Amino acid sequence: MRGNIKAFFRERRYIGAILPLSILGLWQASASFGWIEPVFLPAPIKVAEAFWYMLTKQDLPRDVWASLFIIGQAFIYGTLLGVGLGFAAGLSRPVELFFGGTINTLRHIPSVAWIPLIVVWLGLGAPAKIVVLAKSIFIPVFLNTLQAIRGIDQNFIELAQALKLNKRQLIRRVILPAIVPVVMVTLRYSAGLAWALVVIAEGISGLEGLGFLIFRAQNLLMTDQLLVCMALIGLIGYILDRLLYLAQRRLLRWQRGFGGSYA
Repeated sequence: MRGNIKAFFRERRYIGAILPLSILGLWQASASFGWIEPVFLPAPIKVAEAFWYMLTKQDLPRDVWASLFIIGQAFIYGTLLGVGLGFAAGLSRPVELFFGGTINTLRHIPSVAWIPLIVVWLGLGAPAKIVVLAKSIFIPVFLNTLQAIRGIDQNFIELAQALKLNKRQLIRRVILPAIVPVVMVTLRYSAGLAWALVVIAEGISGLEGLGFLIFRAQNLLMTDQLLVCMALIGLIGYILDRLLYLAQRRLLRWQRGFGGSYA
């Protein structure tokens, strides 16, 4: 038994399991010994039972799909607009001057502050939430795409000009390889931010989705269902990030970087 435990710790890929297992053990202990009232923190088994009840007796799959539908559309629209305008502004100073001031002003208005106005315009349905979340994705993608292009070493541009590369070749061979790492990291960050905001948007102005379930559970003191929704949000957010990470690795399989071997 002791040898198995030592082998577990020697395998570094298992290190990530230590903290969540410790939290789960502490959670179970607090429920077993009555350290915290069940209304504030129900036992893990009660949360598991609530999950099964929501899955079989309520419309949990529909609510999960509603949240994913919103975040999926917002991610597509925000990414396309952010990369497109950021690329155009990075390549053209007049385009940057035309859009830059307005976007830099709008980015200081929190996305949550837009919700009441967008609801007045578009109602309580999915389009309002998609617009708000697409804005939260668009801003960082635009800014980082622009700065990634402007941060390219001027020597590379001069070398491309010396080699007489045309504009299309310059973009494909110099600019795109230089900005893709930055853009992919920004997309991962933006997706996580938007996934968090969809919960707030659904809680404030929604009749379905995980955000709506969380605020309903809070109002009815159904802490077990609230924890189910929180766990699902964390799990789905992790899966979305891993999918983007895999896409990033595939796009950047030519890139070799420091892997943290001196830890």
